[in-house]
Amino acid sequence: MFDYKYLSKEHLNGFNNYKYRAIDTSPLSNYVMHPVWNATVKIIPRWLAPNLITFLGFICVVVVALLTSWYDYHWLAAGGPGQQNLRGYIPNYVFTLSAVLIFLAYNLDGIDGKQARRLGVSGPLGEMFDHGLDSYIVFLIPFCLFSVFGRDEFSIPLFRGYLIVGSIVLNFYVSHCEKYNTRVLYLPWGYDIAMWASSLLFLVAGIKGPAYYKMFIFHDVTFAQVLEVAIHATGLFTTLPVSIYNVYLSYKNGTGKKLSLLEAVRPVWSMTSLVVVMTYWALNSDVMENYPRAFLLLFGTLFSNIASRLIVSEMSEQKCEVFNSLLWPLIAAALMSIYQPALQHLLLHSVLLVAILAHLHYGICVVRQMCDHFKVKCFIVPKEKRK
Repeated sequence: MFDYKYLSKEHLNGFNNYKYRAIDTSPLSNYVMHPVWNATVKIIPRWLAPNLITFLGFICVVVVALLTSWYDYHWLAAGGPGQQNLRGYIPNYVFTLSAVLIFLAYNLDGIDGKQARRLGVSGPLGEMFDHGLDSYIVFLIPFCLFSVFGRDEFSIPLFRGYLIVGSIVLNFYVSHCEKYNTRVLYLPWGYDIAMWASSLLFLVAGIKGPAYYKMFIFHDVTFAQVLEVAIHATGLFTTLPVSIYNVYLSYKNGTGKKLSLLEAVRPVWSMTSLVVVMTYWALNSDVMENYPRAFLLLFGTLFSNIASRLIVSEMSEQKCEVFNSLLWPLIAAALMSIYQPALQHLLLHSVLLVAILAHLHYGICVVRQMCDHFKVKCFIVPKEKRK
């Protein structure tokens, strides 16, 4: 079942020659977090595999997603249409626990690579595993944070919430499109700031309650609206122009792949197709009003699959896909849902189930194939490295 070979011989040969190169200029990361992580990793048991640390961080975020979904499936508990009496229905301890788990996930993500280098087990598998899970985490955090704000007059409409999720995941995707061209992962400053901010948003909600954020910053502009503008501005005015400039420098200095324009933009098409289809579906039906969490979970799952395939391509120096095959059932479901609204629930949840199962299958098979190729075990440190 999980022996399917997604990776070609060319992919595996590319992984054989892969060397990790990353540049992190974030002051918060370099002067605060890295010293903390360098000290922390010294007390981590040597038998604890780096990939297991990565996976534990991922599980922390999944737990937050499950908790917020259980208590607030429709994002109404903190306020929304007809729900004024239910504000604060989510126990405050859920918000506090979410803050702790997200901050723990952030720190585990910072420690895993240091543990790998400490044990001498760094390799392509660890990076691919780490970044593949990150592609899902980057979606799950805003997916969970919507429960802090609800759907009342102090929040934002659901469609604009979808655009926020799109903006956040595109920042992640742009960085990997950049690496696809430059061979270097330039770690954006926004990542560390976003993880701290997400943890603090949950923590304050846990201490003060989600009603604390129901305020006007100036005139009739709410706190949620200011946060919305800040998120979009971060991607539009920092991540995107810096990435374009870094690609330009790699061409100018001859340090990148120096691809033709058509080859350089290959990663764009699958992501553009996903955004166009999902946006068209949202604008031409009431799918987001009826099933907001399922709709966004579908978007995030498909995004993670597209991003994971790009990560495999960039690391193995192979051409990435122009079109992701999982988009075909999405297109069919969207069109049928628009013209047959009665089937909307069945179509949305069917294609969501297909996407989740297909993405799980892809991830598990790729990890198993890489483990077989490099003769390693994903979650076990070799005995000789534990001493």
